[in-house]
Amino acid sequence: MATLILVRHGQSEWNLANRFTGWWDVDLTDKGVDEARAAGRLLKDKGVLPDCAFTSLQTRAIRTLDLALEECGRLWVPVTKDWHLNERHYGGLTGLNKQETRDRHGDEQVHIWRRSFDTPPPPMEPGSEYDPGADPRYEGIDVPYTESLKLTIERVLPYWEEHILPLLTGDRTIIISAHGNSLRALVKHLSGISDDEITGLEIPTGRPIIYPFENGAVTAERRYLDET
Repeated sequence: MATLILVRHGQSEWNLANRFTGWWDVDLTDKGVDEARAAGRLLKDKGVLPDCAFTSLQTRAIRTLDLALEECGRLWVPVTKDWHLNERHYGGLTGLNKQETRDRHGDEQVHIWRRSFDTPPPPMEPGSEYDPGADPRYEGIDVPYTESLKLTIERVLPYWEEHILPLLTGDRTIIISAHGNSLRALVKHLSGISDDEITGLEIPTGRPIIYPFENGAVTAERRYLDET
């Protein structure tokens, strides 16, 4: 039986500052580093050891993966980094404080931008302060200027089906270190969660989620590794 591990990056600097982050690249806080290391120690303690890894092009997810792999003695496994696993692009909200945005636009509007399935935030202005379009890591990529969860799913799932799912054979163990919304996209698909219900699903930082696989299909519901 194969195993899929999903882990959301540890607390980031903008998680702590309560700012919309999206595609902007921020690092982990000290707490985030501790969460990533704790995830790796848990993988080692439970004997769930990755032999292949995937992550986004964003520092907070990459560092979480590296720290977790270091703790479980698996820094040597092959790692693939790809923008399709990036966080949802928060458009013009990027960099804004969440509470200040609520104060300005109202709780209901901000809730729609954050949690509706198919309503994206206002688009980011090209060339604005937090526009990642000139970042060399995205050279040749048609960088979005805003995304809903639906649009995030539309880039995550084809990548999953083409590049990751075919590797979940035999007794392989694959880890994906990514973000709240890119992982929400995968959990929606793997657990069969409806459009309405997925918007309320919270994925905590640094807690590995486990899915067992056999013959290319999930064989049991997801579980948090620290609860087993």
